[in-house]
Amino acid sequence: MKYNIGDIVRTKKQHPCGSKLWEITRIGVDFKLKCQGCGHVIVLERPKAIKAITKIEQKKETEN
Repeated sequence: MKYNIGDIVRTKKQHPCGSKLWEITRIGVDFKLKCQGCGHVIVLERPKAIKAITKIEQKKETEN
């Protein structure tokens, strides 16, 4: 799958706040994800992030 900054993704495990939705805020060697429930920010290594993400819930709105 192709991930972009600003995409909302669903993960296999939920955050302790109860949310499974995360916003991608940085992509590179690591993925930086922001919880949509409480705003907590985590950094995961690329392979772990790709394994944890199940699907893209909402693509970032593109400006034309």
